[in-house]
Amino acid sequence: MGMEDILDLYEVPYDPCRPQLCFDARPCQLLGETLVPIPMRPGHCYKYDYHYERHGVCCLFLAVEPLTGFRFIQVREHRTKVDYAEFMQALVDQHYPDVEVIRLVQDNLNTHSAGSFYQAFDPETARQLKRKFDYHYTPTNGSWLNMAELELAAISKQCLDRRISTQDLLEREVLACVKERNEKRITISWRFTTNAARKKLVRHYKTIKN
Repeated sequence: MGMEDILDLYEVPYDPCRPQLCFDARPCQLLGETLVPIPMRPGHCYKYDYHYERHGVCCLFLAVEPLTGFRFIQVREHRTKVDYAEFMQALVDQHYPDVEVIRLVQDNLNTHSAGSFYQAFDPETARQLKRKFDYHYTPTNGSWLNMAELELAAISKQCLDRRISTQDLLEREVLACVKERNEKRITISWRFTTNAARKKLVRHYKTIKN
């Protein structure tokens, strides 16, 4: 099962030569104010008008290494195969140039594959980048197995729970947040194991067997 593949991977001890990373991406709406908000002051909360202006959409790309508390993020205008490939190249070149392979957990969106590397780079560069990854895909309706979702939720709660009107401002906010979380080395403790899944989801295993 795809679920057990992910859970088994999460139980493997840390190996700096074969790091475990989780990747995910999420769109972000850029919203501006139509009226200047009233700032917070003693005894009064921050106030803003319910009307807003739409300024387009951009996308957060995130990779997190749960066992070490390192995360890498980019804000990109689009979510294409080329965007995915360029993000992965930057991840490898800047932070993992000497590892044997990155064991990567991600969803099975059509852009999330080694084929995207050939859309962005020459064949030899794409081939070398492809060899850096060992893909582990979450099953359909199993995105909750991806720890990158937890990290994106934490970042969103910390710095994206308000209207942000431009991609540049969003990028500054997100990079500052990630810098702080990296400095604190905030790790993710995953406790749902394969054995726990077999006990909790026993009726689903019986359905598969039948």
